[in-house]
Amino acid sequence: MSAPAAPPPYVPGHALLAGRTAVITAAAGAGIGGATAKRLLEEGASIVISDAHARRLKESEAELAAEFGAGRVASLPCDVTDETQVGALFDLAAQRHGRLDIVVNNAGLGGTADLVDMADEQWDKVLDVTLNGTFRCTRAALRRMKAAGSGGVIVNNASVIGWRAQKGQSHYAAAKAGVMALTRCAALEAAEYGVRVNAVSPSLAMHPHLVKVTTPELLQELTSREAFGRYAEPWEVANVIVFLASGYSSYMTGEVLSVSSQHA
Repeated sequence: MSAPAAPPPYVPGHALLAGRTAVITAAAGAGIGGATAKRLLEEGASIVISDAHARRLKESEAELAAEFGAGRVASLPCDVTDETQVGALFDLAAQRHGRLDIVVNNAGLGGTADLVDMADEQWDKVLDVTLNGTFRCTRAALRRMKAAGSGGVIVNNASVIGWRAQKGQSHYAAAKAGVMALTRCAALEAAEYGVRVNAVSPSLAMHPHLVKVTTPELLQELTSREAFGRYAEPWEVANVIVFLASGYSSYMTGEVLSVSSQHA
């Protein structure tokens, strides 16, 4: 695989989220969730991060706390398929920071399998983490935001695969299309109590896990579809999440923003 084009310079923070509190799921490591956690801190927010991988989560919390201060970073392991754990995560945000302003639903699970070879368990697991997990976290957030009466923002992580077909991705595509539909419906319900619900839809954002589960040939093919001739850096997706979480998108709800340079 040839070397990708160089990404643009990293964008510094501008205090867009000063004084806000955010919860980010699947935020351990170097993917979109981890990049989002860092970007929210750079923009002035305090955060609670979660992940199903407890050790990796603790390492991420320690790294972020060392850079931004322990008082602004908390973590709690959370399996988004478990309603009790989801509730505990959102309760921690209120206990630790006193409020809940922003939720980024990043948890998702992929995989590759043709339908003729796919077991029910494969389908169910991807749907339960990616779609049902987003539902559980959105429900928990909306219940708390509605009770607090101070508004809020929810940003879900979808995928261009929710719009575009890709072989072997029926379960993941169905889940991400469901996240898009959930975003639109939840936005209409939440508008009456001042909560906005939007989603990002990345095409190809590079991170270590993707390299492990994707062949070099497929990565080359996917990269060739991008107009910039490269994949997105996770922080480039995080920048759009910051935009949706900030006051710059105050009149947007129920939208799914494509974070992609794919050819039309």
